[in-house]
This record gives sequence, structure tokens and C-alpha cells, in this order.
Amino acid sequence: MHLSPLFRALAAAGLLVSLTAQAGPVEDMRSLMGQNKAKEAYAIGQKNPDLLGDPDFDFFFGLAAIEAGHAAEGILALERFLLLNPDNARARLELARGYFVLGDDVRAREEFEAVRKLNPPASVLAAIDRFVDAIRSREGRYQTTASFYAEAGFGIDTNVNGGASTANITLPVFGAVTLSDTGVEKRDSFGHLALGGQVAKPIAPGVSLFGATGFDGKYNRDESAFNQASLGLTGGVSYVKDNNLYRASVNWNGATVGSEHYRDVLGASGEWFHQLDEFQAVNAFAQYADLEYGGANRVRNATLTGIGAGYRRAFSVKWQPVASARLSYSKESNRVHRPDFSRSMPGLNLGVSLSPDPKWGLGVNYGYQKSNYDGKTLGVDRKDTYQSLGLNATYLVNKQLSLRGELSYSENESNIELYSNKRTLGAVNVRYDFK
Repeated sequence: MHLSPLFRALAAAGLLVSLTAQAGPVEDMRSLMGQNKAKEAYAIGQKNPDLLGDPDFDFFFGLAAIEAGHAAEGILALERFLLLNPDNARARLELARGYFVLGDDVRAREEFEAVRKLNPPASVLAAIDRFVDAIRSREGRYQTTASFYAEAGFGIDTNVNGGASTANITLPVFGAVTLSDTGVEKRDSFGHLALGGQVAKPIAPGVSLFGATGFDGKYNRDESAFNQASLGLTGGVSYVKDNNLYRASVNWNGATVGSEHYRDVLGASGEWFHQLDEFQAVNAFAQYADLEYGGANRVRNATLTGIGAGYRRAFSVKWQPVASARLSYSKESNRVHRPDFSRSMPGLNLGVSLSPDPKWGLGVNYGYQKSNYDGKTLGVDRKDTYQSLGLNATYLVNKQLSLRGELSYSENESNIELYSNKRTLGAVNVRYDFK
């Protein structure tokens, strides 16, 4: 069994110095907890009920019980300890986590906030913030919640226009051709701005209405004709029962490129999430959308349908890795009799996130999508393969403020050279969450 993030934060901050532990069961439990063996420590405690009431025994038995999944017993032990040691921040922090595990959000928040007032080290504060955020998320089941964010940053994009790597290419039918300047990849730096918010309102036990909006803009320093901006709106209903979450929503997204309207998307989706156990979850989704393009791109108007399924697994080891995988299949059907714009798209997404420290988050993700077009393009059955690899790192300055660095590489390979391209993008963003 792994030690909790909060327990590790306490250890790293030097707050878990040894109590005056007697030899025997108490010392054995202390030693086992130091080896990440909470279940074994808990078993020793169960075999020595005559020691209940001894402060040292109650302290380590309380820690072990909560970590081993017996929060009720751990809470009782720590409450006994705190009657004699009311100012012990170490025990009060784990007591708060015990209340959190049992779902007593009111008591958990009270204990976490009480410890916060003691000015513990930054790593402990970060761990407390994560629990308080989780409590706030759970509170959305029975009271209205709202949050907003603002994000700004800058970066470099090696292919802002999605152009070919070289001007000299070979095409079916035409043979060797030279592309115009706008068809060749353009490198530029850019600024980034994002704003958004969401609200959720419970209307019945387990049932909530939700809504969200978000704006995202990418503004190039020199190539302003390829600036991108989008505005999205989402609304729907969610239902939670036992280990299942069901969600249905409608959404709209409008996008511009340069100063011109590019595309509107109006769609609906349904999602199902199921928690298998403490560490594993699965999900499935289905979606439908109308794609309406502007200007000369209207020939690409289409309907999009898709289905998919995913799996998520957390691991009880150092850095708390979480791995995820998703398979999907989508069909884009052109509505203006252009089968060369209709395509089927099987896809795969893989991701791993890590938390080496309460203030740090790391992630890596891989994406794969195959596009098989229905009609011929330049007399050829067009087939594209898109792949991407991304790395990211997030640093929590405080509860509201965070810094995020991103680096990604993507490549689209096509049997028609005109549609092959490569892109590397790096960015740094600062984000403020209003909670």
C-alpha cells in the first residue's frame, strides 16, 4: 500500500519526526509506515487492542488504518490522540483526510482549514489545496458551484499555416509542381489568451444541470492571416448513481482564421463513466455534430458521428502515475456531394500523468488518427495518418495561480504529398483560477 500524498508531503516537510515510541508493536507500526506498508502496520494494530488509548499507539494505528482503507477506525484513534495533543498538526491533517475518505466534507474542510492557519510548509499547503478542491468538486452534487479561469502565454509554432515542408512536390496527374508561398510551412511566434467558466446546479439527488463557456485565441506575431480564435458553449445534465456517472450535453463552437469566419460546430454527446475500484475507471461516449464552414470552404459542410471507449488506471507507487487509453471511431459525411471530403477516422489516444511533488504535475500523451477518404482526390484514394506526441509540466504557485509549459510534435503523412506536413509547438502559459 502506498502512503497518501498528504503523508508524503508531511514526511518531505519534516513533520513526521518520530514520537517517543515504545519498543514492540508501536515501533513496528512506525517502521512499517516508513516502508509504505500500511496494511501490515494496521494488522499489527488489530492484534494489540489492549494498547488502544496509548497516545503513540493511537497515532500510528490511526495513520495506518486510514491508509489501509479503514478510515472509521483511524478517525477514532486519531480523535483519542488529539484529545491529549490538540495542537498536533500531523495528526489533525490525517484526521482531516480520514473525514474526507468517509465523505464527511464539512468536518474534513474544517480540519484542513484549521491546519492551514498553522502556516505549514508549502508542500503541505499544496496537498491541502488538492483535498479542498476535491471537496469542492464533490459539493457540486448538492449545492450550486461555479468557477472561472483566465490564461495567457506565448510560444513558437513551426507551421502556423499547416503547410507542406517544401515548395517542390509531386502530385498525381500533375507531376512535379511548385507551391505558392502560402502553401509552404511558416514559422512564427505567437501570444495566447484563454478565458472561461463553468457552473453546476443540483436539481434532484444525483442530478445536476451544468453549463460552460470558453474562449481561446492564438495570435501570431507576423502571420496574422493565420491567427486562430474559437468560442465554445456547452450545456447539459449529469446523473450520478453508485459508481456511475451519466452525462448528456449539447455544444456549439465557432472558429475564425485570420479575420474570416472558418467553421461552426453544433452537436450533442452522451457519456458514461464507471469507477471499477479505487484505482480503475472506464468510460464510453457517443457524439453527433453538424459542421458548417464559411466562404470557399462550404464544400466541406458535413455531419460527424463518433463513438469511443476509454480506460484509466492509477498506480500506488512513487510519483502517483495515472495511465489512460482511449479508442475511437468517427465518420465525417459530406453534405454537398463531395465524397473526397468524406472520411472514416479510427483513432487512439494514450496518456500518462505524474505528480513528483504536490506542486508539480508532469504529463505525456500520444495521439493517432487514420483518415480514409471515400472519394478520389486527383485520381487517388487519399489516405492520411496523423500522429502527435506531447509533453507538459505544470507548477502550482498557489491555490489559484499555476504555470504550464508544453512541447508537442505532430506529423500528418498522406499518400498525396500536398497534405503531408510536420509541426513543432512550444508554449508557456500562466493561469489563474477563480474558485
